[in-house]
Amino acid sequence: MILMALDHVRDYFGAPGNPTDPARASAALFFTRWVTHVCAPVFFLLTGTGAYLARRRRSLPDLSRFLISRGIWLVALELTLFRCFAYQFNVDYRVTMLVILWALGWSMIALGALVHLPIAAIAATGIAMIVGHNAFDGIRAASLGRLAPLWTVLHGQGVVIGPPHLVFVAYPLVPWIGVTAAGYALGRIFDWTPDRRRRWLFRAGVALAAAFVVLRAANVYGDPSPWRAQATSVRTLLSFLNATKYPPSLLFLLMTLGPALVLLAWLDRGTPKVFAPVLTFGRVPLFYFLLHLPLIHLAAVVVCSLRYGSAHWMFESPTLARYPFTTPPGWGYSLPFVYAMWAALVVALYPLCRWFAEVKQRRRTWWLSYL
Repeated sequence: MILMALDHVRDYFGAPGNPTDPARASAALFFTRWVTHVCAPVFFLLTGTGAYLARRRRSLPDLSRFLISRGIWLVALELTLFRCFAYQFNVDYRVTMLVILWALGWSMIALGALVHLPIAAIAATGIAMIVGHNAFDGIRAASLGRLAPLWTVLHGQGVVIGPPHLVFVAYPLVPWIGVTAAGYALGRIFDWTPDRRRRWLFRAGVALAAAFVVLRAANVYGDPSPWRAQATSVRTLLSFLNATKYPPSLLFLLMTLGPALVLLAWLDRGTPKVFAPVLTFGRVPLFYFLLHLPLIHLAAVVVCSLRYGSAHWMFESPTLARYPFTTPPGWGYSLPFVYAMWAALVVALYPLCRWFAEVKQRRRTWWLSYL
């Protein structure tokens, strides 16, 4: 959750340009973006794992209903208040971007149906989606006629509704549903003894990371954008690590989930005291998510007003190229400034998240589970 905020602060305060372009981006900018790649895959994986663990206190039909209803809630948030207001500070629906809440919601809806299958079948479904979806990279939505929007939603990335009210799918569903299903199957290992579980997590994480290196070096399958030799060895390394996120390729998921499993094995022994405050954010992830973007955007409005005497650009996003706001002339700050704003944001959110975590602990009202 904290790393995710770094990426969004960079979106609003960083200099314009592609931070993962291995030929142009600085190594510092590239890794500022690259390190946040772990966020989305872990969100989806642990959503599935959390659903499995919820079986300890919910019946299977109840779990299915909860996943479906919560998924519908997340999709509704994406399509209404959150996506337009929080990201763009307008509600003109000139541009609607379907991003993580959209995909997470549909993944939960799909998992709500899949939980009725045996664990082995759910695991096989998830792995097949993750490993196999790149085999269809050659199919272009435009070649499918009336089915083009459906293909874009499931596998591609692009516009599904055109101007004047444009809808762009940034998070195609199939691979993300696969990660969520795999995460549900992963929950089974939390029924094992701690030592056995930690060994498995560590070995699986190392194996996934090694598979990334081998498959990426081969440049044969697993990512639609092969790596290429660059002008320097450092830039060649950046190209090697620049796996495709939209939609997440097999190699992108190996690259991110491998280290994540190793980290999970380490944290399974208990949260180090220095990281204890981080648990506060983890207890209220959606509450944190819904607050952090408006706060970042509001900070950008304040900085823009102080710098230019006006902030109208921060409310204007009439085209896809100007999403989520129109860049003011000369806008963009150095990475130290971005990191400082990120730290200030996290500190500002901590007391709010702590308060809400305490509310959730004291009260068991049903609607609090949706925040």
